[in-house]
Amino acid sequence: MTPNTVRRWAWIHKWTSLVCTIFMLLLCLTGLPLIFHHQIGELLGNEIVAPEMAPGTPKASVDTVIGAGLALYPDMVMQYMSQEADDDKIWHLTVGKTRLDPDFKSIAVDSRTGKVIRENKFEGTFMNIMLRLHADLFAGLWGMLFLGLMGLLFLIATVSGVVLYAPFMRKLQFGTVRRERASRLKWLDMHNLLGIVTLVWALVVGATGMINTWADLLLKYWQNDQLAAMIAPYKDLPAPAALGPLRPGVDAALKLEPGMQVGFIAWPGTAFSSPHHYGIFMHGKEALTSRLYKPVLVDAVTGRVTDSRDLPWYLTGLLISQPLHFGDYGGVWMQVWWALLDIATVVVLGSGVYLWRKRKRARAGNPQLRGAAVAAGSAP
Repeated sequence: MTPNTVRRWAWIHKWTSLVCTIFMLLLCLTGLPLIFHHQIGELLGNEIVAPEMAPGTPKASVDTVIGAGLALYPDMVMQYMSQEADDDKIWHLTVGKTRLDPDFKSIAVDSRTGKVIRENKFEGTFMNIMLRLHADLFAGLWGMLFLGLMGLLFLIATVSGVVLYAPFMRKLQFGTVRRERASRLKWLDMHNLLGIVTLVWALVVGATGMINTWADLLLKYWQNDQLAAMIAPYKDLPAPAALGPLRPGVDAALKLEPGMQVGFIAWPGTAFSSPHHYGIFMHGKEALTSRLYKPVLVDAVTGRVTDSRDLPWYLTGLLISQPLHFGDYGGVWMQVWWALLDIATVVVLGSGVYLWRKRKRARAGNPQLRGAAVAAGSAP
């Protein structure tokens, strides 16, 4: 590349990095405990564990599970119930004063005995604070979109760093760290080495993180597009005076999708159904398909399936990106690798700020240094 091209890419790399660095450091530091959220939850006593029972213990009826949860709050109504993709021993129930009440209660019920294990506590816990800082900075949708913008700048900074890597490292063997010279060159070599080693991980985590910030917008688009089309035949009908039992609807959904299992159920009148339907979201049983949901709408009175469609590509991409972002696909060893790469990225970000400050001070003392550094190919 010509010196002018190098200067342009260096300008892009410098300013995109400087703008997003403080937020990327925050995301790396808050993301580190989130990688091990299950393990930390167990240590803090916040993780809910079902009692051990003999393999093959039959499951209780979903209506029995619902009754046990509502017995704790008889003046509330069901909103949602769900199970973890890798643990079908617990149903997590969400109840509120109304179907859309944001001040909800979450209750864990044993799926085999139909007995309440305990009430879930999220607000104010360490992991909840880390998650909110990581997801939206406690600023809701606007916080998510702002972090998405920072993620985009991080991706641009990463790509521009790759472009600059070749001319700045052309005289050095891969992995060289010049410890015998000035500390700035040592940190420059470390910055370049860790940056290129973590390149693929940084692109994957940065891209999936940016996609995750669009989750609310993508869900709203799906609700106004495909979900609206699925419930269109019921649009002008009055809401039913009473709901039928859930069990027939669950059985109908399992019959429709025999190779899948129930992951998430939305009650009539909530955001993921209609006033006339139970929204039963099925998922597969393999590592990948367990993250992908298929909505099945069931008439809340008759228990009959009225519509079922595959999710569109944009929601499929979102569901795949969420566990990939936190390294949830490959067990504890993948979590360890994710954590090590996260720490390496913290070093890359911190060393970038250090190099910028050192170079700024050097330029203040010698105005000709900038041109010489670019010509020599040794500028960060």
